[in-house]
Amino acid sequence: MQTLTSRWSNVGKVMQLGLEGVAGATLFALMLLTTADVVGRYFFNAPILGTVELTQQMLAAVVFLSLPVACWREEHISVDLLDAVFPSRFIWLRQLVVNLVVALALWVIAGRVWSLGERAFAWGDVTEFLRIPNGYLIYLIALMLFLSALLTLGRAIGYLLEGVGVVERGGPVSPTKPDTDKQQGDTHD
Repeated sequence: MQTLTSRWSNVGKVMQLGLEGVAGATLFALMLLTTADVVGRYFFNAPILGTVELTQQMLAAVVFLSLPVACWREEHISVDLLDAVFPSRFIWLRQLVVNLVVALALWVIAGRVWSLGERAFAWGDVTEFLRIPNGYLIYLIALMLFLSALLTLGRAIGYLLEGVGVVERGGPVSPTKPDTDKQQGDTHD
């Protein structure tokens, strides 16, 4: 059982490093582009043409390259209004349902975005100044949404396996909780 858990952990780490690396490189390129544009504009009166378009494209890429990692880590913005009254033995069921709903929503959105990418290529949709085809970015967004949906579905399956006792609680899909007995024991020393 441990080897399955460690394999998924390794897959998650590789995926995370790859996507975060590309997103980080894109963000760095965005910073360099903005710096060069500002220096060129104010010191040499020569701005870089198409900076706005490139900035928009790179910003969208950074956001959607980061989405699968956020889904895998479950780092979404959440409101915990009912956490205090929700029975702890059913947290796995709640997380299962939430992750299934999110995975379904991401899959539907990804399908719609993919069709927008097909339409962008069919119509020859390009950016205004640099004439960059918009379809490539739209396909990237759709692929990242599909990947996010699959990873969220994986989280849902992990919660299901924990809930029925196939995977031990405290595994990679369990939220980490401090050990209250150890904390109480430490305060009495």
